[in-house]
Amino acid sequence: MSSDLPRRAAVRAAAVAAVPAALADLGGLVRIPSVAFPGFDRAEVERSAAAVQGLLQGLGIFERVEVKTAVVPATGAEGMPAVLATRAARAGRPTILLYAHHDVQPVGDEALWESAPFEPTVRDGRLYGRGAADDKAGVMVHVGALRALIDALGTDVDLGVNLFIEGEEEAGSASFAQFLSDNADALRADVIVVADSGNWDAATPALTVSLRGNARFTLTVRTLEHASHSGMFGGAVPDAMLATVTLLSTLWDADGAVAVAGLAERDAETPEYSEATLRDEAGLPDGVSPIGGGSILGRIWNKPSITITGIDAPSVRNASNTLTPEVSVVISMRVAPGQDAGDAYAALEAHLRAHAPFGAQLSFHDIDTGNAFLVDTSGTAVAQARAALAEGYGVDPVDIGVGGSIPFIADLVREFPAAQILVTGVEDPHARAHSPNESLHLETFRNALVSEALLLESLDAMAVRAD
Repeated sequence: MSSDLPRRAAVRAAAVAAVPAALADLGGLVRIPSVAFPGFDRAEVERSAAAVQGLLQGLGIFERVEVKTAVVPATGAEGMPAVLATRAARAGRPTILLYAHHDVQPVGDEALWESAPFEPTVRDGRLYGRGAADDKAGVMVHVGALRALIDALGTDVDLGVNLFIEGEEEAGSASFAQFLSDNADALRADVIVVADSGNWDAATPALTVSLRGNARFTLTVRTLEHASHSGMFGGAVPDAMLATVTLLSTLWDADGAVAVAGLAERDAETPEYSEATLRDEAGLPDGVSPIGGGSILGRIWNKPSITITGIDAPSVRNASNTLTPEVSVVISMRVAPGQDAGDAYAALEAHLRAHAPFGAQLSFHDIDTGNAFLVDTSGTAVAQARAALAEGYGVDPVDIGVGGSIPFIADLVREFPAAQILVTGVEDPHARAHSPNESLHLETFRNALVSEALLLESLDAMAVRAD
């Protein structure tokens, strides 16, 4: 670094210079199909973990960089590999824990991709590929920001830095809580940055201050002991599809708003957000109306939602003239901030049991819940993060809620109650995470990396500036 450059300006310059190498390394990570779902190749997740380990070892500042796993408590099975790096704080400086995940969603229908999902491709200022945004970009923001800090200030920075790069977030973080418990001392920090959220738009940064919780489960509806001829018995015997459709229709009112007693809503103001913006960002065609009532962002951030995300029933190809005896559906509910996810699930189960038509038999399987999250915005780290985002993007950040869920944050809160948790991200509304043609806006990535480097600099300087 040039001796005449102020410390913070040097970090900023180093961060800008670090972007090309970070993007090149991101491309290498995107090429690894690290899907942690059952039925996919675990070896690819292990290869991805090893690649992340190599990147962290290359920084040369950590006392330890390990690939580790934890047991899934419910089954005793080994969880997917995570990467843990630790560096103790010195001279009274704080410790920061940087989180991201290196596993990705399955690609879905590959025919819907405009370029190969695991071949990083740049088009129109965006990098396309599975994991390019969610969340290998988060991994590389951490790596790039640390490279910038080291390049500007040397390897003798006093800030304590721990990294936890998870390997099964997309698959449900089944071993996350156990991993935290097993490695609590190594992960303990004053500030935690979770780089797995989004921004207001491609040019405007955001700090996520609320997340909805979730409850996901499989519902099986049964009305017959076996399939029967639809001509001989149709009109007198209820088939499972009729019962399922009738039952599911009770979950929403005529406007599409959730109509389940016992589900809470959060009363909080939201920024202006037009229906035109919703149509553009969500891909809502002309003629298809939004659902629910109240402000659009209030519906997404502060109210519950229920979505049917999967169904097992006879396919169109295999349709026959029979009454279906059994249908299974996956129900995904988002829970408003402030309501316990277990209580919300109980309300939904009670509703379904109370509204089962024709005496249909219901069973509930694979129940998974995660609590919502509300950030305490009074902490000093929140102010430092806002300042770093404003400086890195050149635009003041927006405090946002997110309609999605990051259930493991509740585990972080439980394990490290004194830590200040910051939820940031590199995605913009057009990133299409989890969907075909997932992409990363390159300028957003640059600004996110610069912002995090500036946050690290301010935390490293805290004790000096307090003297």
